[in-house]
Amino acid sequence: MININNFSLRLLAISLVCLLSIPLKAEDILTLYKYLHSNPELSWQEDKTSELLSKKLEGYGFDVSRGIGKKGVVAIYKNGEGPTLMIRADMDGLPVEEKTNLPYASKIKSMNRFGVEVPVMHACGHDIHMAVLIGSASELVLRKKEWSGTLIMILQPAEEVGQGSLEMINDGLFERFPRPDFNLALHVGANGPAGSVGYHLGYSMANVDSVDIIIEGIGGHGAYPHTTVDPIVLSAQIVLALQTIVSREINPLEPAVLTVGSIHGGLKHNIIPDEVKLQLTLRSYSDEVRKKTIKNIKRIVKGQALAAGLPEDKMPTVILKDEHTPALYNDPDFSNKVLDFIRDEIGSENVFEVPAVMGGEDFGRFGRQEPRIPSFLFWLGGVEKEDWVKYKKGEISLASNHSPFFAPDPKPTLSTGVRAMTSSAIGLLK
Repeated sequence: MININNFSLRLLAISLVCLLSIPLKAEDILTLYKYLHSNPELSWQEDKTSELLSKKLEGYGFDVSRGIGKKGVVAIYKNGEGPTLMIRADMDGLPVEEKTNLPYASKIKSMNRFGVEVPVMHACGHDIHMAVLIGSASELVLRKKEWSGTLIMILQPAEEVGQGSLEMINDGLFERFPRPDFNLALHVGANGPAGSVGYHLGYSMANVDSVDIIIEGIGGHGAYPHTTVDPIVLSAQIVLALQTIVSREINPLEPAVLTVGSIHGGLKHNIIPDEVKLQLTLRSYSDEVRKKTIKNIKRIVKGQALAAGLPEDKMPTVILKDEHTPALYNDPDFSNKVLDFIRDEIGSENVFEVPAVMGGEDFGRFGRQEPRIPSFLFWLGGVEKEDWVKYKKGEISLASNHSPFFAPDPKPTLSTGVRAMTSSAIGLLK
């Protein structure tokens, strides 16, 4: 159940009044951000969020379509002849209990897909992404004499489960609506001070796959192990053998990660169970490494089971989950063009290169649709500047995305995001 406190209701009332006006003031964007932060919704539950933002975009003159890819929103603003630019923001929050102690901290609880009540928080910064998109939409409509072309702004559901972009594409995003010439997005993080923009060219974020392995055995009494085939011992052997995939079968120059994040089996000290379950996360950049890793997992699992003496009808089951997030590739030529616009707007001293990461972002899927669309996702620094200085001196650590303590410094972060995105759009649509 969703509980909206009085603070949130006051923010909503203010938001509905001020957010339909152009131009949006910085305080209006901040108010929207605080409302979104206080009222997050889980993946595939973004109903109130998408409706509020849809009305706002309609008020600016966008032609808005709702329910694209279940919960997604597509907003189109045609402004004469010219190229087509798509700007994307994601909407979903995470099942995380917020511990920031902010006055606008989320108190929301909601039912997840398993029917369990969980706390919800915008621990990945999607509230910043949405507020920047709305601020940029307002600014671009206000300055429409400076550009010509078609602007598409999409609000995507279910990024956190890696499914939202696929659902929108399968629902005809690039057939029912103008196909973009370029795609743009941003992501706030703790990898830079508020007021800055970070970037990485080429592969910037990883392929992400989830794999379940169900290992059967022949259970029995812990005192008579010779009468069993112990799936716990077999699981241990499989876990160790899987580590050789990255260390011995993948080119050392190709990034890859294989992590066993969960292992469950057995109920009592003296009982050998008949089943153990493993859960893995896989990360890579190239599709070739991804395919090779998955293929070798299946080979090793079966080989270890045969070596343990399991019969064919009890071979382990390897399940590749339908939560694949493709690697994010920042097209270098396109990205450098956008970076020139951003440098002109916020200053070269505030734009810097950051390392690639093994986190996932399903924005990358939009650029992989043939013929491929040049795409760029840049990082928006969100750390309070004093904290950034202390961090660089090694005096403090920083709360990363997905942490219950993740809290960007909102005013400079939002302002920089709107300026960077607006200047990029105008530059591309000149």
